Amino acid sequence: MRNKVLFSLSIMGIIIGIVSAYLYGIEKKPQPPVFSPASNPYAKGIYANGIIESYQTNGENVNIYSEIPGVVTRILVSEGQDVRQGTPLLIMDDSVQRATAEQQKSQAEAALALLEELRAQPRKENLEVAKAQVEFASASLKSAQDQLDKQKKSYELDPRSVSKDALDNAENAVKVAKANLEVVRKQYELTKAGAWVYNIKNQENQYNALSKAYAASSALLAKYVIKAPVDGVLLSINAAVGSYISAQGAYDTYTQGFSPVLVMGSHQIYMGLRCYIDEILVHKLPRASRMEAKMFIRGTDISIPLEYVRVQPYVSPKIQLSSQRTERVDVRVLPVIFRFGKPKNISLYPGQLVDVYIGEK
Repeated sequence: MRNKVLFSLSIMGIIIGIVSAYLYGIEKKPQPPVFSPASNPYAKGIYANGIIESYQTNGENVNIYSEIPGVVTRILVSEGQDVRQGTPLLIMDDSVQRATAEQQKSQAEAALALLEELRAQPRKENLEVAKAQVEFASASLKSAQDQLDKQKKSYELDPRSVSKDALDNAENAVKVAKANLEVVRKQYELTKAGAWVYNIKNQENQYNALSKAYAASSALLAKYVIKAPVDGVLLSINAAVGSYISAQGAYDTYTQGFSPVLVMGSHQIYMGLRCYIDEILVHKLPRASRMEAKMFIRGTDISIPLEYVRVQPYVSPKIQLSSQRTERVDVRVLPVIFRFGKPKNISLYPGQLVDVYIGEK
C-alpha cells in the first residue's frame, strides 16, 4: 500500500512539472508602449533633450528674488496672470522698517526747522530787545555821568559838601555804566549779525545726513513690495501668505531647497526651447547657417519645426541624469537655443520636456 502511494505521488509530481514547464515556456506578448517614440527625421540627425521656456533674448525665465528677508503678508497676483512692468506682485511685513523710516523723517524735519530758524536770524523781537537794552544802558550812563558832574561842581565850590568816598563812588558808577553800555552794544551787534555761518553750515550738514538716511530707509521700505521687473506672465508663485522669504528665495517643502519667489515669462508670440547636446556629439553639430531642427512632443506624433536662435558657448554639467547604468556621471552638455511660434491647437508650457532632433539642411 505504501509503495502505491509513493508511486502515485511521483506520477503527480512529474505531471505538475511538465505542466509548469509548458506554462512558463509560453511566450508572453509584450505590452504596447505608452507612446511611440519619435523617429529621427534626418539622415544624420542629433538627438537631444529639450526644455520649453519663455522666449528671452538673453537668459532663461525671469527669476524674481526678494532683496530683503521678510514674511509674506499679501500676494496680489495669481499664476498665469499677465502683468505690466512695475505691477505690485507681493507684499511683505514692513512694520519695523516703516516705523524706522517715519522716525528718520521726523528727525530730518526737526533738523530742517532748526536750519530755517538759524537762517531767519536775527529775529525781530530779539533785535528789539537788544536795541532796548542799548538805550537803557545809554540812559544809565547819562544818569551816572550827570550825577558825577553835579558832585564834582559841588566839590569845587565847597570840598566839605561832598565826601571823597561819595565822589569815588560816582566815578566808579560812570565806569560801570560805560562798560555795561559797551557790552550791550556788542550784544546788539551780535544779535543783528544773525546766526554764525559755521553753525548754519553744521546744521545744513546735519539736515543733509538725516535726509539721506530717510531716503535710504524709504528706498529699503519700498523693497518690501516686490514688483514686476518686465512685462510678462506669472509662471510660478513659490511663496504663500505667512511664509518666510529671503535673498535665497522661498523654501520648497518637497525638494527641501530654495526656489525663486516668483518666476515670470514673456507673453510674446514665440516660445523658447533650450536643448542640451552631449559633449561627445558637439563636433557633429551643423553650422548655424545650415542647422535645422524639429521638436517632438512626448506621448504624441506631433512635431514642430524650430528656428535656430543661438548657441550658449559654454559647456556645462547636465542638469538631469537619466539614472541609466550606461550614462556617465560627469556628463557635460552644450546648450543650444531655438524658438517656435505658439501653436493654437496645442497646449505647451514652460518647463515641459520634449525630444529634439537636429539636422543639416
